[in-house]
Amino acid sequence: MSRRCGLLAWALLGFLRLGEAQKTEAPACCSPIVPRNEWRALQSECTQRLSLPLHYVVVSHTAGSSCNTPASCQQQTQNVQSYHVKRLGWCDVGYNFLIGEDGLVYEGRGWNFTGAHAGRFWNTMSIGISFMGNYMDRVPPPRALRAAQGLLACGVAQGALKSNYVVKGHRDVQRTLSPGDQLYNLIQNWPHYPSH
Repeated sequence: MSRRCGLLAWALLGFLRLGEAQKTEAPACCSPIVPRNEWRALQSECTQRLSLPLHYVVVSHTAGSSCNTPASCQQQTQNVQSYHVKRLGWCDVGYNFLIGEDGLVYEGRGWNFTGAHAGRFWNTMSIGISFMGNYMDRVPPPRALRAAQGLLACGVAQGALKSNYVVKGHRDVQRTLSPGDQLYNLIQNWPHYPSH
């Protein structure tokens, strides 16, 4: 990371009082991503790696409880992982990244490992990001939407996503109500969502 970009990132972290949310796997000027060790993730047993850069991003919602503070979002991330690992028997939390209403991104399987978020066909060719909460009747707050957009820009900068990546709603690739009616309507206006 360049010295100038590092200083800018450090100043931004100090300004936003997010000093404890360390950057992980982030190149120059990516927004902070809360690493697995910070939210006290269970050890991942996943081994299937993604072939980067990817062309698709699948946006979903957890359809469960929302969270709006770092403490509650860390707990909710643990809850989602526990359900996926202990109840469903998966190797880790199904998503590559989770977005909290606190405006932070929580590392799931990360950029390098295949998720379990959109069915066998789409999992191997996409990054799965899931907003923590139920967005059938409401949209996530602006800070959560900015966090998701920043994550996608970071993915391009890092070479994990192609610059012409395509955003899909979970319901575009599987029979589901995810990412909820309101979030689905919103992502259809994102620049990388294909026009109908």
